[in-house]
Amino acid sequence: MNHVTGTNRVFSVTDFNSLKDQMLSWAQQFNIFCLLDNHNYQIRPNAFECLLAAGSVDHISASHGHAIQLFQEFLNKKKSWLFGHLGYDLKNEIEDLSSLHNDRIKFPDLFFFEPRIVIRLNEKEMYIESNSDPELIYESIINSKKLVERHLTKPIHIEHRINKSEYLNIIHQLKSHILRGDCYEINFCQEFFAQDVSIDPLTVYKKLSALSPNPFSALYKLDDKFLLCASPERFLHKNGNKIISQPIKGTSKRVHTDENEDAFNRQELFKSEKDRSENVMVVDLVRNDLSKVCENGSVKVEELYGIYSFPQVYQMISTVSGTLKQNISIEEIIRATFPMGSMTGAPKKRVMQLIEQYEKTKRGIFSGALGYITKDGNFDFNVIIRSIMYNATDKFLSFQAGSGITYYSVAEREWEECLLKADAIRSVLENY
Repeated sequence: MNHVTGTNRVFSVTDFNSLKDQMLSWAQQFNIFCLLDNHNYQIRPNAFECLLAAGSVDHISASHGHAIQLFQEFLNKKKSWLFGHLGYDLKNEIEDLSSLHNDRIKFPDLFFFEPRIVIRLNEKEMYIESNSDPELIYESIINSKKLVERHLTKPIHIEHRINKSEYLNIIHQLKSHILRGDCYEINFCQEFFAQDVSIDPLTVYKKLSALSPNPFSALYKLDDKFLLCASPERFLHKNGNKIISQPIKGTSKRVHTDENEDAFNRQELFKSEKDRSENVMVVDLVRNDLSKVCENGSVKVEELYGIYSFPQVYQMISTVSGTLKQNISIEEIIRATFPMGSMTGAPKKRVMQLIEQYEKTKRGIFSGALGYITKDGNFDFNVIIRSIMYNATDKFLSFQAGSGITYYSVAEREWEECLLKADAIRSVLENY
């Protein structure tokens, strides 16, 4: 049964996967759109299976300096859905930091848009919200051609920004910083990239999702810039006065050809002193961040060292929650918690200085956050990892991978962990 509520309309779904493909094909006409895709995971809380924002009524785009303040002023004028991202370099206005490395993808440090159309899709229903006629939008979607995969005429050549010997040397230097007491744990990332490439982002996203479907996946278009995201990690979720964060620290490889070895890897991750050490340090950092905006005594660890299964890997995930103080603004929440501890380390400011010193590429949108804010001020943001960034004008493609470096880290294993995390993306691109 289809029914109308104001400018909203609900349509029955008979073939979820086909309708989802048609919806994505239909979205390509817009200069700006954002798809957030849960891929049927049951990680709680889970508000939406599939959420698409298309077109822009209004937006804010800002570079670090006063971006977060301008964003709050923009929010104060809106009582509507907003979708967009927080880039890693917002750190430079939260702390006295700078970023001098090159960024060839060129996403803004902060971008949010008020969409013309919001579509919520699940196995049973499609909800369309728009000032335009939802019936016409639905008809346009179902009349869209199904996705026709486009393939490259030549293979993509993926390069390393840092070679293996240089990477191993950097890890030894970072461990020296830990031994000197400069920091306890640091998330160090490296870039993989390809030049002079032309891809069809929708085709690549579909392939990435098929190989590595994750609960915080996204396809995000901002003019000529694309984010193809297969993230397993939530940054922040707010519902009413409750806020949660679910940092990931700890990774082990899935072995689908051997059930015993796969189960062994899962158990070894749970018992790993190195991964537990890494995880609990980030949990403590998140607790400290949330305590700045939450009621005294309300911040708690709901789950510690949870082991979750994903197609390529097992991940160690913990859940930290708190009750927000009254009248806390989104600006205050961002300033207290961003960037997320799982992508920096501890103590946060010092490790961000070391990240700038030792990494070779500006992170940009990578290790930032993408998500939505509802009309009543609730929100959900992912951590932008396991992602392809693509600038179609410059024909430049990039993806980054990192790991948490602690006193217990073995440089060779950290290198292997980075390659493991990048494996799904590399496989998609090399077989595209």
